[in-house]
Amino acid sequence: MKIVVCIKQVPDTQKVKIDEKTGVMIRDGIESKMNPFDLYALETALKIKEKLNAKITVITMGPPNAKAVIQEAFALGVDEGYLMTDRKFAGADVLATSYTLSEGIKVIDGGYDLIICGKQTTDGDTAQVGPAIAEHLGIPHVSWVTKIIDASNDDITFVEDMLDDIAQAKMAYPCLITVDKDISQPRLPSYRLKKQASDKQIKIITLADLSDQDPDNYGLSGSPTQVERIFEPSSEHKVERYEQDAETNAFKIYQKLVELKYVEDQK
Repeated sequence: MKIVVCIKQVPDTQKVKIDEKTGVMIRDGIESKMNPFDLYALETALKIKEKLNAKITVITMGPPNAKAVIQEAFALGVDEGYLMTDRKFAGADVLATSYTLSEGIKVIDGGYDLIICGKQTTDGDTAQVGPAIAEHLGIPHVSWVTKIIDASNDDITFVEDMLDDIAQAKMAYPCLITVDKDISQPRLPSYRLKKQASDKQIKIITLADLSDQDPDNYGLSGSPTQVERIFEPSSEHKVERYEQDAETNAFKIYQKLVELKYVEDQK
């Protein structure tokens, strides 16, 4: 049983800057962390591993410092890690990102039976990359999985939340699922596993390693959607202070609420 989990390094802050020309997030100098939804994907894989003695491989796309999330995954019990890093991959939209990851998954030693993704990432929130990876690979997929009922060496049975309905289904391998945060409680990293994995090799994948080496299919060049304009929202604060007796202050506040049409004038 071979499981691949797609993970991502995301900014550990809401105060991010955007390149106004390209519409791409500027990640230099920003503290990063593993995408929270990916922790649920990892926990799902680890529970299946405990039952079936599966091998878990993680794959991520990003700059060299994205190795940090792979090392964190090692400390949770992951067996193998791949980092896709190449300047040609930069600036990718959903289509280019999912295509790049699908090409990277093809490179993984031994292939895969099950691919697990978090529902979405906190720096994009499209919830489209996981299903798009499956489409590129030509395998079945289901999103919004909230419970794993059973997993065998042949198939997986699960519950999916379809907003208006809850469904139970079974899907044969190879396949892909995306999981929601209600599926489990992620475990904490193990100090023992972290020490054991301190010198574990992280395998690097560049454009030269892929079967499709056409640079026009990756990064900004391979992204049909472009950000037309992006800007920081303006924020204006106006303060009025009333420093008279309580009755006068209360009346002035009432008058201001009437002026702003939060309450109706009772006169």
